[in-house]
Amino acid sequence: MKKYAEERGILLDIINGVEDHVHCLLRLKTTQCVADIIREIKGESSFWVNRKIILDTKFEWQKGYGVFSVSPDDINRIRKYIYNQELHHQGQTYNQEVNNLIKTK
Repeated sequence: MKKYAEERGILLDIINGVEDHVHCLLRLKTTQCVADIIREIKGESSFWVNRKIILDTKFEWQKGYGVFSVSPDDINRIRKYIYNQELHHQGQTYNQEVNNLIKTK
């Protein structure tokens, strides 16, 4: 996913995930649209997984996605958070994580 993004001028700073979701830190240019970038990354990655026959069934991403803007001052903290996804999700599920994010907003 990172290589594909780089080849298309998308700065995918860091990416990591667990079995049911992925977190990415993207740096968008003023000419780039979040929806277009996500559609490209999700589309190409699902095409790649299905072309390589990695799974027994057809792979599809969920229909939606979440987007959060990040202050430049928080970039290193967000990188660390994304890098440590496996450890982070030992303590809570994806649904718990989302619910906690909503409660803090």
